[in-house]
Amino acid sequence: MSGHYDGRRFHNRNGSDKHLGDISRFLWTSLFNEQPWPKWRDNPPADAIEPQVSSGIRATYINHATVLVQVAGLNILTDPVWSERVSPVAFAGPKRVRAPGIPLSDLPEIDLILISHNHYDHLDTASLRAIRQQQDKEPLIVSGLGNQQLLRKQGYPSATELDWGGSLLLGDITIHFVECQHRSGRGALDQMKTLWGSFVLETPEGAIYFAGDTGYSEHFREQGERWGPFALSLLPIGAYEPRWFMQDIHLNPEEAVRAHRDLRSQQSLGIHFGVFQLTWEAIDDPLVDLADALESQGVASDTFWVLEPGKGAVLTP
Repeated sequence: MSGHYDGRRFHNRNGSDKHLGDISRFLWTSLFNEQPWPKWRDNPPADAIEPQVSSGIRATYINHATVLVQVAGLNILTDPVWSERVSPVAFAGPKRVRAPGIPLSDLPEIDLILISHNHYDHLDTASLRAIRQQQDKEPLIVSGLGNQQLLRKQGYPSATELDWGGSLLLGDITIHFVECQHRSGRGALDQMKTLWGSFVLETPEGAIYFAGDTGYSEHFREQGERWGPFALSLLPIGAYEPRWFMQDIHLNPEEAVRAHRDLRSQQSLGIHFGVFQLTWEAIDDPLVDLADALESQGVASDTFWVLEPGKGAVLTP
């Protein structure tokens, strides 16, 4: 059994686990401290999606932590969310202020889906069911321990769950599920019952890192030493205020730039911002704070960047 599981719950290495009392305090104080967001923001016209990419790495930002990564002839989707709300109910909870950059119906055939953890903004069952229904074949879907049963119910009988350090092969890519610092839970009674994590993809075009959701810790340096340099890292830059609650589980832009450096990432794409208001900061604060962090840490802005929903970037060796 996993060394970070005590028979009832999974744990972070440093014990930075939030409890229901912390969550309740955060939700209550958020009523009085959230910065106002716009009710809606339009997206620019989307870039055309190629059915397949045979050389280089193409990353298309869809929204939140959802990115279409095309590499080595495979189409990979991270934490797909197309739902209007990220919530256990359809009538309440965080509501999107931007449409997904690519309509779900315009997706190419997906080969691999990565699920970092089971929070509603990362494991969206409605989106997963819709993807499966429009696919000719079942994509491989990979997540942490304890998520397999839920994923199979969405139409993925081959769903695979991994512990930190687990790996598997798909085509020319090796998929590693690796440690990060976060938490899990879809309700009051299942907190920390399933495992959260990040992904390392070893590909012929270079290593790719998908952080999912995480706080800052030594795991970035360790993973950079083991698998770096990374050709591309997908790093969260939003949902970070107030720090008393979020610091253990969400990067702020300053920490995201430190993670970029620790990973020895050649290029990083900022994700997890500007779509759902999950925390207190204003909608554009992550972009302002990212620019400040890059300048203060002496990191070139063309190595850590963001994309509008629906826009893509091609990285060549």
